[in-house]
Amino acid sequence: MLANPITIARWMIVTGIAGLLVIAALASWFLRDQIYQTFQDPGEPFQTYAPPDGVDYAQADAWYAAHEFADTDEPAVFFIHPTTYSGGSNWNADLGKESANRAVIEVALPNYAAPFARSGALFAPRYRQAALYAFMNNREDSVQARLFAYQDIERAFAQFLIETGDARPIILAGVGQGGFHALGLLLNQIAEAPDLHNRLVAAYVIDSPVPLDLFAGPLAPIPPCETAEDVRCVHAYSHARPDEADRIRILTERTMSWRPNGDLSFVEGRGLLCVNPVLGARTSEYASARQHRGGVAAEGLPLDTTPAPIPGQTGAQCADGVLFIEEPRHRDLQRPHRLAEDFREPPFNLFYEDLRLDVAQRTFALTSILQEERRWAPPLGPVEEIEEAPVVPIPDRRDF
Repeated sequence: MLANPITIARWMIVTGIAGLLVIAALASWFLRDQIYQTFQDPGEPFQTYAPPDGVDYAQADAWYAAHEFADTDEPAVFFIHPTTYSGGSNWNADLGKESANRAVIEVALPNYAAPFARSGALFAPRYRQAALYAFMNNREDSVQARLFAYQDIERAFAQFLIETGDARPIILAGVGQGGFHALGLLLNQIAEAPDLHNRLVAAYVIDSPVPLDLFAGPLAPIPPCETAEDVRCVHAYSHARPDEADRIRILTERTMSWRPNGDLSFVEGRGLLCVNPVLGARTSEYASARQHRGGVAAEGLPLDTTPAPIPGQTGAQCADGVLFIEEPRHRDLQRPHRLAEDFREPPFNLFYEDLRLDVAQRTFALTSILQEERRWAPPLGPVEEIEEAPVVPIPDRRDF
C-alpha cells in the first residue's frame, strides 16, 4: 500500500527541521566562543569610553592583601591576579564588581598567590583589569584596555616600593593577564633600576608568553632562570596539553606581548621562554609525573591555610616555548568546560607545590647572598684589601 503523500511531505518537513536544528546546534557548539565574544563586546570605542574610577594605593582598601612584615628582613611579594572580569558593559572592570572580586579572593589568591605568600608578605593590588573580551581579540580598543590596566599596576607597584623600603628582597609574580603586567614592570621599572634588580628573588610570569628577544635588549640584566639555584632571574611558562591546538595557537601566535621598545606586537616568530616548573630550570628535559610535587584546588580556602597538594599528576616538558603537560588524573585538577576556557586560568594550580618549593629555595639563596654582601661591604673610605666572601651553600629543594 502506497504511503499517503501528505504524510510523506510532513515527514520530510519534520526531518528537514530536525536536520536544521542539529546543524544549528553543532554550529553553535563550534562557534560558541565567537558567540560569547559578541555578547561581551562593550559596543563603544575605547577612545570615547569613560573608565571606572580607580583607587588610591596608599589606602588599605586598594589591596586584596597588604600584610604587615614579621621582621625587617622578610621578603615582600607583589602578586598580580589573572583576569576575572568577562566584559559586557566595560572595557575595564569596575572595582566594585562583586563577581570579579569574589573570583580573585576565593580562587586566584588561594590557588596562585599562596605559593609565593609562603616566602614573604603578600601584596596583591586591586586594579581595573582589562576584560576577558579584550584578550579574545587584538582590536586596537582591546590593546588600549590592557595598557590602561597596566597603568594601575605601575601606580600600585610604586606604592609597594614605598611600603617595602629600599633593602628588602622582593618577589614578583603574575598569572595570565597578571603575567603580562608583571613583564611590563620588569621592562619599565626593574631592569634599569640596579637597586631593585639586586633585591629581586625572581619574577614569575605564568601563562603569559615571554618573548626571547626581550633578553637581548631591555631584559638583558634579568636573564631567564636557567637552573633551580638562580636568583635575580625570570621564571616563565605557559602550559597546554598537546591536543589543545587552539590554546597552543593562542599562546604561540595570536597573543600580543611587549616589544623591546615598549610597544606591543604578536609573539609569533619571536621565540618564547619556558622554564619547567617541575625542574625549576630552562631545559627541554622531560619531567615525569613522579617528579611532580603537587597541584592544588584551593578555591575558598583562606590564605593562611596550607592545602594538601596532589602529587604525581602530570609530566611536563618545554618544547617550542610551550610547557606541554599531560591530562591530570585527579578530577579536581582537570580544566572545566567553560566558555572561552582557552583564555582563562583554571580554578586550580597544577604546579602549586612545585612553585612553593621553587620560590622558597630562591628566596633562601638571595637572602643569604644579600646578607653576605652586607657583611663584606667595604667601609667608608679607602681600604687596602677586602677578604673574599665565603661561598654560601644552597639547600636542596627537598629540604623545604
